[in-house]
Amino acid sequence: MWSDMGSAFRGYMGSGLIVICYLLAIVYLWRKEERRYLRILFLYMPLAVLALFFNPLFAKFVYRMAEAEIYWRMLWLLPMTATLAYACVRVYGQLHREKGKRPAEAAALCLAGIIAVSGGFVYASPSFSRAENIYHVPDVVVAICEAIHVPGREVMAAFPPELTQYVRQYSPLVCMPYGREISVDGWHNYHPLREEMRLEVVDLEKVVPLSRENLCHYVIFGPDQKIQGKPEDYGWVRFGEMEGYVIYRDPEIELSIPELD
Repeated sequence: MWSDMGSAFRGYMGSGLIVICYLLAIVYLWRKEERRYLRILFLYMPLAVLALFFNPLFAKFVYRMAEAEIYWRMLWLLPMTATLAYACVRVYGQLHREKGKRPAEAAALCLAGIIAVSGGFVYASPSFSRAENIYHVPDVVVAICEAIHVPGREVMAAFPPELTQYVRQYSPLVCMPYGREISVDGWHNYHPLREEMRLEVVDLEKVVPLSRENLCHYVIFGPDQKIQGKPEDYGWVRFGEMEGYVIYRDPEIELSIPELD
């Protein structure tokens, strides 16, 4: 457990320079800050969080109840940015009073430089990509949702797993029999339709009964998926195609449109 906690903390530290600056800021404020409410905010609360984070009993409890990969997110409770900013202002004010304007400005530039070089360019991370639209979801999700949208009611659609996390971000009217929670292994969720929809070769003999059981009006297959069986043999109608994603409509699932006044 100690190795897991240490690994999580090292991963959060990154290069380590910003965390070193933060710990130095805590030491400085411990000596200089006398106001009780600021000591609670910048000193007592962060130290309590760190003590809890490195408590093996607490860590074991969290690991049992949630994913091990999210334990490091406890460190988000540390007010690192606010503490560093306040400590830098305190240092500047102290030097300005005791040494004058120029030494204070030199110290401020030095501190700003240290903070600037302590991190990396966030947009160079592979976790970031340029947004395709103002909704920050893939264009194909917008196109599919608009194509299957029925004014005045919700529709049920089975999507390939790679699109499920985006559908609800765009439209609350396009429902799914399974969502993002299925993709998180640690949550131990299982959905038979999703398991079939994630395969490279989709067997309609298995998918069609499951989709009808979940009252799916539409079923969407990915561009790299192969279909085993003929959709028309099951009564499915090819509804359209968006960037390689093929949409099928199941007429057996009623899709009535409410009358509008």
